[in-house]
Amino acid sequence: MLKFLFVVALFALATYLVVRVIQRRGILPPTPGGTKRPGPRPQPRIVAPDDDEDFLRDLDRKRRLPEDPEDPDSA
Repeated sequence: MLKFLFVVALFALATYLVVRVIQRRGILPPTPGGTKRPGPRPQPRIVAPDDDEDFLRDLDRKRRLPEDPEDPDSA
């Protein structure tokens, strides 16, 4: 049984090395996600508070319906 596993491991190693040599020579196209690295990721666009729709909507809501009274003793 151990001989069989050894033969399978040798066959897998030989197959791997043959495929790598073929890829390096350019005979076959590289596999997706292979040796090429993806390009740099673009930076996410930073939205300033005065351009953020949710922020402005929240400010408008707070201005119309204040949650905290300005003078807590007047209640």
